[in-house]
Amino acid sequence: MITTFEGHDSLKLTGDLYGSDSHDLVVLLHGGGQTRHAWGNTAQKLEKQSFQVLSLDLRGHGDSDWHPNGDYSIDSHKQDIINILTFLDKPAALVGASLGGMISLSLAGDTYKNNLCRALVMVDVGLFPDPAGASKVVGFMESGTNGFSDIEEAADAVANYLPHRKRPRDVKGLKKNLRLKEDGRYYWHWDPRFINKRDSSFDDFQSKQVEAASRVKIPTLLIRGALSDVLTMKDVDNFLKTVSHSEYKEIENAAHMIAGDRNDIFAEAAIDFLQKHSF
Repeated sequence: MITTFEGHDSLKLTGDLYGSDSHDLVVLLHGGGQTRHAWGNTAQKLEKQSFQVLSLDLRGHGDSDWHPNGDYSIDSHKQDIINILTFLDKPAALVGASLGGMISLSLAGDTYKNNLCRALVMVDVGLFPDPAGASKVVGFMESGTNGFSDIEEAADAVANYLPHRKRPRDVKGLKKNLRLKEDGRYYWHWDPRFINKRDSSFDDFQSKQVEAASRVKIPTLLIRGALSDVLTMKDVDNFLKTVSHSEYKEIENAAHMIAGDRNDIFAEAAIDFLQKHSF
């Protein structure tokens, strides 16, 4: 069921809500430049295992509002999630990929609001993204600034960026991540100011994330794609030293977009963890 919520700054946030309100809530938070559809069938698989699931489009992404002044800070994203969980009046397990993981980690380590987070699954991001790997992601996102002549051209761009993933013959599903504008070209379904207005002080951002991680006490799982250059093994070690009670899972033949690369294996790992730490 498509549902809308009021986030921070009165932004309308759109998500798909599955399952019964009587079940434990899991919130899926996608990565930067993605939409709620990036999770594939993960939400439906969680619902079948008796979880209520919200797969959300973050501010500036998908069908959610763009911020009028381009505010896409981690703190503002976090406040969006706080607003939603407060409205739903229940805590959640947060499953966050990349940007979604950074938001989730910030909330899980928030001294005043961490009661809203009952479990944490970090998907291919540690305390913060590896700078070199993150630069490649940003480069791909910026490469689509001028749009695409058709969906096939967009699919070619994705295939070139993800050479390990077989290019699908039917690319119609990619339309969910694109907007057809008045100039007749297709553009990614996110606000380009998300890239242009990233936090200016990376050092300050890093220290905030490390501090948040040091306060995380809830059950935590770190999942890495074995082909990832955004979460290196050094980053894994740093995360596991900081959140020392964390569990760790590596998924073979998966890169940064784990849920898309190996959806069944990813969903199984997340479900096993969440069932083991049922709240």
